This record gives sequence, structure tokens and C-alpha cells, in this order.
Amino acid sequence: MKKVAPLLLLLLANYTYSQSKQNDSIQKNKFNYKALIIPSVLIGYGVIGIESDGIKNFNSEIKEEINENIDEKISIDDFSQYLPAASVYGLNLAGIEGEHNFRDRTVILTTSYLLVSASVLSIKSISHIERPDGSSNNSFPSGHTATAFAGAEFLWQEYKNQSVWYGITGYAIATGTGLFRMYNDRHWLTDVAAGAGIGILCTKTAYWLYPKINSLLFKKESKNKVAALPYYNGKQFGFALSCHF
Repeated sequence: MKKVAPLLLLLLANYTYSQSKQNDSIQKNKFNYKALIIPSVLIGYGVIGIESDGIKNFNSEIKEEINENIDEKISIDDFSQYLPAASVYGLNLAGIEGEHNFRDRTVILTTSYLLVSASVLSIKSISHIERPDGSSNNSFPSGHTATAFAGAEFLWQEYKNQSVWYGITGYAIATGTGLFRMYNDRHWLTDVAAGAGIGILCTKTAYWLYPKINSLLFKKESKNKVAALPYYNGKQFGFALSCHF
């Protein structure tokens, strides 16, 4: 029996640790209304700008200022929009672990991008705002900017406990993407602001929804846990059994 007790304690400790990790994951993905403030302000500014003459005039002033200094268009924003999200996988390949494993973070990112696509396309179909270059009437909001900021928030969420500089870098790239959309005469400032807010909000929502999505996509672990370990006390063999229901 002296050898059985440590084995039972080991099993109990292992189970307690696994439960603690599961609870920590749920707590990290818990909804927080304060997280809505920044994306709501950005989206609100963009929406108000659709009808506000003052903001429209400000948009036009920025456009004129940019056009005066444009020598040639740079299409880097077509690629930079994906860089923050791709960085998460690059860092993992480099051995720097994030908050979630490959499967979990991929589910979260996919959810975020689906939310971004649905939001941006539906709003574009309703708003009918003409682009600065006059090429089409689907300027509001900026899809490139939304994708970039969704990735930046994804990078922040995965690596904020490693270093704040990962998140700062991601948001700097996302901001640059939005600025290049304006530089290339494809979007107004209000389009970029709203796109940034939508991207951030979609990724935050993806993290909040993940526990539910995970339970739907993957089988839940059974709450009934049974473990058995063999032992030998010098005279006879036996098994230490631990059950949890």
C-alpha cells in the first residue's frame, strides 16, 4: 500500500492539472464588454462619416493631400493584409509557442475571416459608397484593412503573454495596410477606420465563440475518467485504480 498511495496522488495531480488548463482556456476566451470600446469607436466614426459633411470634407482634404505627393501606386497592401496572421504560424514554426495549438488557432482564424467576409461584403452591398478613384461603389468599408486588423488582433491574442512587441508590430503592419489603401486612392479614411474596427471585432468575437465552436466540431472529452497503473510491492503485483465521475 505504501507504493500505491504515491501513484494515486500522481493520478489525482495529473487530473487536477488538466482541469485547471481547461478552465484557464475558457477564462481566456470569456466575453469582456470593455474589449468592444475601440472597435466600436472606429466603426462608429466610419458610419457617421457616411452622412457627416464635416467628415466627408476631411476625407476629401486627405485625398487631395495624398494625391499631390503620389508618384506611383504601390500594391504592397495586397500582400501586407495577410502578414500579421501569417506571422503567427511563422513564429510557431520558429519554435515560439502561442496561446493555442495549430488546430485551435486555425479554427479561430478561420472563424474570424468568415466573420470579416460576411460583415464587409454585406455592408458594401448596402452602403454603395464610391471609391476615391471612382472605379466602383463598394468603397465602405475597406476589406483589406479589415483583414489586416483581424490578423493583427489574432497575433496580439496569441503572443501578448510572450511580448507586447509582437502585437505592436502586427498593428503597425495593419495600419500601414490601411494607409496604403488610401495612398493607392482606393479608400477614404472612414473606410479604413471602419475596416480596422470590423477586423478587430471579428477576431475578438472568434475567440469568444471558440469554446462553443470547439464543442460542436470536436468530440467532448468524457467527464468519467478512469486510470489504472500496475505496481509491485516486492511480494505481489497489483493495480492502482483511480476513478472520477
